[in-house]
Parts: sequence; C-alpha cells; structure tokens
Amino acid sequence: MSDGCEPRPLAIDSCDDLAELWTACGLTRPWNDPVRDARAAIEGATSVVLGVREGEEGRLIASAMVGFDGHRGWVYYLAVAPDRQRAGLGRRMMAAAEQWLRAQGVPKIQLMVREDNHAAIGFYEALGLARQPVVTLGRFLDEKAP
Repeated sequence: MSDGCEPRPLAIDSCDDLAELWTACGLTRPWNDPVRDARAAIEGATSVVLGVREGEEGRLIASAMVGFDGHRGWVYYLAVAPDRQRAGLGRRMMAAAEQWLRAQGVPKIQLMVREDNHAAIGFYEALGLARQPVVTLGRFLDEKAP
C-alpha cells in the first residue's frame, strides 16, 4: 500500500470503529464485548491498539491490539477491512506490533488463532511464526459466558 499512512496508536474515541472493524472481520464472539476490550487496551499501561485509517481521520481499515504481560508480548484482533485485504496491510500491522513490542523490551511474540481459521494460520506461518508445542487452557469467569 503506498498511501504513506503508517499504523499509529488509536485514541479512546476509536473504540466503536474498532468494534465495527472486528465484527466485519469475524473476530468477535457474543461473550466478548469488543468496545470494552478496545477500551481496556487503549487505557492500559502495557498495551496499545494500533490502527490505519483511510486518510487522516477516515474509515478505520486495519488494527492490531498489542500487549505485554510481563513475560511475553501478545497480539489480538489483528484485522484488515475485508475490502482491503491482500494488499499488505496485515503484514504492515504485524510489523508495527513487533516494533512496539521490541521498543518495550519484549523477548517473544505470541498470538492465538482459532484452530479452524486456516487462512489466518497460513498468514501467520508465512510471516515466520511457528506453531508452539503448548496447549491453551481456560475457563470463563463470567457465569453468563458459554
């Protein structure tokens, strides 16, 4: 993409735009509130949400939520608007996420992909990320979640 617009940290007033983008990309789930997720990351001391807009304040077309848990760096909600995919924005967002994590002194980057999302797995593997020999375990703390 040759628009010269680099990923930059988004402000709190971008939460609704982020939720709209993440929904359009199929990244949201009923038990996660994307506006709450965006707000927590933007306001967090060890996280950022990076984004690219069309023009200076235009439509949000790409995002990556990035955080450091004190041990590893994590990427969440890497999204590119469906009509802008396959133009290098995903690669650009991952590079920006890695740059932000390096600046924080983070030694390793990780992310989670749903096991049936073969396109995303292929994308990340093409960027040099490798499957890790771990099992992710979890439990919802909210009784209303599935």
